[in-house]
Amino acid sequence: MRGYVGVTDGDWYRFLAAWPEVSETPVNFWRPGGGNAFRALDVGEPFFFKTHAPHNRVVGGGFFSGFAPLRASEAWNLLGGGNGVASLERMRERIAHYRREPIGPNDDPEIGCVFIRDVTFFPDDLTFDPPPGFALNIVQGKGYDMGDPAVAGYFADLMQLVLGTPLPVELDLGRPWHQTGPIFGQPRLTPYRMAQQAFKAVVLSAYRGQCAITGTKIRPVLEAAHIRPVTPRYGGENRMDNGLLLRSDVHTMFDDGYLAVDPSHRLLVSPRLRADFGNGEQFYAKAGQVIALPDRRVDRPNREFLEWHLDVIFKAS
Repeated sequence: MRGYVGVTDGDWYRFLAAWPEVSETPVNFWRPGGGNAFRALDVGEPFFFKTHAPHNRVVGGGFFSGFAPLRASEAWNLLGGGNGVASLERMRERIAHYRREPIGPNDDPEIGCVFIRDVTFFPDDLTFDPPPGFALNIVQGKGYDMGDPAVAGYFADLMQLVLGTPLPVELDLGRPWHQTGPIFGQPRLTPYRMAQQAFKAVVLSAYRGQCAITGTKIRPVLEAAHIRPVTPRYGGENRMDNGLLLRSDVHTMFDDGYLAVDPSHRLLVSPRLRADFGNGEQFYAKAGQVIALPDRRVDRPNREFLEWHLDVIFKAS
């Protein structure tokens, strides 16, 4: 099993450890310099937080849920206090501090957003020394094979605290593993409200900020659509290959079955669009064309979900 220990700012940790919503929403383990996508873990694998020296303790953890480069204002609008600060202005101050350069009043710097779900912070008397081999000069973090006998006992104790229960017998640290369930948290009284926002950030990044069907790049009208809806009835999940970035009206038509995408990623348009509304020519003109897709194959719409949408939602006739 893979795990990652990320180095965090003490202010970020203390803010979130006291934040009442931390167990209900994703948090943003943001990188002030932006940088390349986070590839050290697959979605659902464990991510632990270690504070800077001199505190130098592992103080909590959760499960990796995705990465997206976002402007500071976008990250704040999406997650608010989940960024580990009380305001956007405070966030800008922290970015300037770590970049060691001023940020102008009209600047909106891009940061790298590493989303972590199901976060737990440990009581003060249950924090941990850094794992074996974690040097003080490591700036961002370090990945581990948690099944390595040299560290397995250490990470077993961490996993017990993060999961909140003694380790189940079937959890073998020597095997690949990830936390199951919706990728960005569990349903609440307002189902997936914050979860949907984090999901949108990842989908927005993968589709390079443009609607997969129309090519629209106006961000305020773009939405992360689920191919298989995240509802108890349909059982979808907030996972990248269950998402499409669509303009808001296109999203509605997709959800209502007037548009679909086949397993070869070609646009399908229902004859009902013309029959019910007497228009839709811009979509009929695109029928049969391959939609815009993420660069990475693993991020592209899942064949199984597309087939499900065709069978259950699409108005074929």
